[in-house]
Amino acid sequence: MSTVVPVAYQGNTSAAVPDWLNKGDNAWQMISATLVGLQSVPGLVILYGSIVKKKWAVNSAFMALYAFAAVLLCWVIWAYNMSFGDKLLPLWGKAKPALGQKFLIKQAALPSTTHYHHDGTLETATIEPFYPMASMVYFQCVFAAITLILLAGSLLGRMNIKAWMLFVPLWLTFSYTVGFYQAGKESFRSFTRSYYRGAVGALLVYDMKRDVMEFRDMEFKAWARVQSLKFSLDEYNLELRVKEANEAEAEAQHRLATAEAEIADLRNP
Repeated sequence: MSTVVPVAYQGNTSAAVPDWLNKGDNAWQMISATLVGLQSVPGLVILYGSIVKKKWAVNSAFMALYAFAAVLLCWVIWAYNMSFGDKLLPLWGKAKPALGQKFLIKQAALPSTTHYHHDGTLETATIEPFYPMASMVYFQCVFAAITLILLAGSLLGRMNIKAWMLFVPLWLTFSYTVGFYQAGKESFRSFTRSYYRGAVGALLVYDMKRDVMEFRDMEFKAWARVQSLKFSLDEYNLELRVKEANEAEAEAQHRLATAEAEIADLRNP
């Protein structure tokens, strides 16, 4: 039995690949990450562009598209190592690029260094899955991207694309990376469960937000209908008043004509 990988992973080993690399683990990691990416682009891009009014459609779709593209760049330039890299502060990792062949083809490690308490006891051990760092960076990137895109769902029709372009890298740097670095202190497995619960919660919040928007739209349509009926009623009342005024005028003219005839009879007996 090998001490590097379990026996179950020894079936298709080759001298052309490292002994720690398992093709099945790596393939599933990349497939699952790609499925999450497809939920974002084009999935949520199309959804956001179709659930808002026409004047906000392009802005909303580009908010999702920009979030995915911006997170991809920020993630590999500094955010990945701030989330899972070497310790800089108790709540932050060192910001540095997650690029370069030497870094990306080595065995994945999460976090990059083992964390210890102040008394020297182990806080978080490093987990080393059987696939390269490139797969790990990609996998974590798509989850960071879809998190920002889900956040955009609460801002549809409320934020300009220019403000959103500034918000995305700032929130990723000062909120998301801090949360992930802290979450790494528990364990990668327990954090993943927490993340999925958070993602489900975000989806529920988004769904509730969409229901609220639909209710407000229905409320506005009902108000517009009431105003239309009120205007129609006012027009009808106005027509009745004009009709009554015309009848009163006709009756007054009739009385005036009768009075003039009586006067003429009195003048000419």
